Amino acid sequence: MNKIADRLLSWYHQHARILPWRGYSDPYVVWVSEIMLQQTRVETVIPYFHRWMERFPTINDLAAASEDDVLILWEGLGYYSRARNLQKAARIIEDKYNGQLPRNLDALRQLPGVGRYTVGAIASIAFGMSEATLDGNIRRVFTRVFNIHVPADSPSGEKLLWNLVTENLPEGKAGDYNQALMDLGAIICLPKNPICLKCPIARLCKSLKLGVQDQLPILKPRKKIPHYIFAAVVVMKKGRVLITKRPANGLLGGTWEFPNGRVSKNPAAEMSKMLRSSYHLKVRERGALGIVNHAYSHFKVTIHVYQGEFISMSKNRNLKWVKYPDLEGIPMGKVNRQITQLLPK
Repeated sequence: MNKIADRLLSWYHQHARILPWRGYSDPYVVWVSEIMLQQTRVETVIPYFHRWMERFPTINDLAAASEDDVLILWEGLGYYSRARNLQKAARIIEDKYNGQLPRNLDALRQLPGVGRYTVGAIASIAFGMSEATLDGNIRRVFTRVFNIHVPADSPSGEKLLWNLVTENLPEGKAGDYNQALMDLGAIICLPKNPICLKCPIARLCKSLKLGVQDQLPILKPRKKIPHYIFAAVVVMKKGRVLITKRPANGLLGGTWEFPNGRVSKNPAAEMSKMLRSSYHLKVRERGALGIVNHAYSHFKVTIHVYQGEFISMSKNRNLKWVKYPDLEGIPMGKVNRQITQLLPK
């Protein structure tokens, strides 16, 4: 065993984080946790994981659920395609693999939402295979240990890092090795002010020797985040509210929202035209309810929310009336959940 793996594993056996998905023999538990942890902090994931496993304790339970049931449980966790892909994959596993997560690497790769990182995590942690993985924490650790000045999120940087984590993989102990790297990045090799004095592989860290660990990893320059203006309308009639379902593909796919659209400098004046064009919906504006601001990963939005009096609409499969109290049980993104707080009681 090489020095990096040897020291990491010794440290991990004493300092491993206690997490609710560790110690289970069920590969389903590992799979769910790894999908939830993509681009999401552990502290955020933990309560969602508990609720998920209580509601969907098996792949069969997940496959049999409605999409709305899945999305309402995921609400607030973001990146909703992860939840939809989990269910799509669960149904494939039910049909093709008798409800058992496949141990074959090629079969795992074919599942919706399962990329190279997730394959390595599942294969090593759930099945004990000698497979490497590379998440944000591991990327940061290896960038510093090997003093890599190629942008870590570039194709060449990714290739180099995958080679390094694979070369240092201890045969037969990949699961603990991968989790040790994840833990090291999460609690010691931090993005800012890493705690190098407590690092088990500090003596092997090339960037520490040069005193440049705080400068790594190098990432590609971020593009300027655009800011868009939207208008949304809350149409109520006899205790019911008009909502629309987002397309299955794309941002917040499958969730519900209030009719809305992108406008320019005068949301109130442009709202009626936007609603007729997008929804074949005619309403009469009855005053502003408030403004909601939100930042997504690649853009920011300001939503001007208005109350509207219903006039007419053509048949539209994606528009439906729901009782006001039923909104709580309908999956919505954070912005639209905030809009519900503006509704007149």
